[in-house]
Amino acid sequence: MSVARAVDSYLDHLTVERGLSRNTLASYRRDLDRYVQGLAGHGIDDLAEVRARHVTAHLAGLRAEGLASASAARAMSAVRGLHRFAVREGLVAVDVAAEVKPPAPPKRLPKALDIDQVTRLLQVADDTPLGLRDRALLEFLYGTGARISEAVGAAIDDLDLESADAGAILHGKGGRTRVVPVGGYAKAALDAYLVRGRPALAANGTGTPAVFLNARGGRLSRQSAWTILHRAATAAGLPVDGPHAVSPHTLRHSYATHLLDGGADVRVVQELLGHASVTTTQVYTLVTVDRLREVYATAHPRAR
Repeated sequence: MSVARAVDSYLDHLTVERGLSRNTLASYRRDLDRYVQGLAGHGIDDLAEVRARHVTAHLAGLRAEGLASASAARAMSAVRGLHRFAVREGLVAVDVAAEVKPPAPPKRLPKALDIDQVTRLLQVADDTPLGLRDRALLEFLYGTGARISEAVGAAIDDLDLESADAGAILHGKGGRTRVVPVGGYAKAALDAYLVRGRPALAANGTGTPAVFLNARGGRLSRQSAWTILHRAATAAGLPVDGPHAVSPHTLRHSYATHLLDGGADVRVVQELLGHASVTTTQVYTLVTVDRLREVYATAHPRAR
């Protein structure tokens, strides 16, 4: 089968089976048309004649054109998808693009909220059972640096709010657990929720041990937790769309950044976040360096 016909079949598949948007399909079409033209330049029209070196050459050509890493990665995703589809449909025997790795997009620095933004976000919930839950959840996310999956996965027995050193056990990636301190604001919000909010929600359910419950008394889902944050961010006047949209991970970013801004050692922050490697944590130090530059530029009399 010709490469062009294979592309048409693949795009038909994406349209019917995957239901991709018109804009996404148009992007795929542009990326794959460029691929077809590139193969034609090598004298290749039949999909069965394509080899891994041709796919690699196409990637090199994208980069030589000055295409950004993210754009080149998107284009290569379309090419790799085409070859996977061709194997799955029996058009060719081997996926020649399987071993060609797309360029890694540049690591974006996390966008942390400032203290005032966090405060506004945490103050929007009301005093109803659901409102008490929402505030407790948001305070817990920011006060412990928990991932959203760790927060909704927390059980009552994972909390120790009675001792002077309040803490929580978080069940992280790869089956790893860690104990993190729970600060005064998060402890107060959790206490209020557990005493005045959770019992009312639990009365509707079947006795799940989860800390955070939905209106039916079951365990709160990750998507519902995201919706809670989205609603709170909207009420607080924070962005919910675009590159700086507030997400559950934003509070984790803010937790780490504010700790480092306050003088915490990066190794301690690594343990608190549950990162297997300190290299992952060090991206936050870049954020604080940027913050230091901002402060210097605005505060030092000889900065400009």
